[in-house]
Amino acid sequence: MTTPTTPASSTPVEERVEQRLDGEDRERFSHYVPREKLMQAMVEGTPVRALCGKLWVPSRDPERFPVCPECKEIHESLPDE
Repeated sequence: MTTPTTPASSTPVEERVEQRLDGEDRERFSHYVPREKLMQAMVEGTPVRALCGKLWVPSRDPERFPVCPECKEIHESLPDE
């Protein structure tokens, strides 16, 4: 799997994490976020913002959920570097 980057910062963005909805168990997706932000969030328990704009604290296995269609569309539109 290739790791695309954002045009402005060359930050890897192909990292999928699960969306956790506070108190709700609906519309779960894996989202794309900058890799270094994901690592920080996992260690510190801080929220991250996905390419689609969702903000949450990652906590579960992303492989169990479908990819967010909006994140996927944005990710696919990023230039390959």
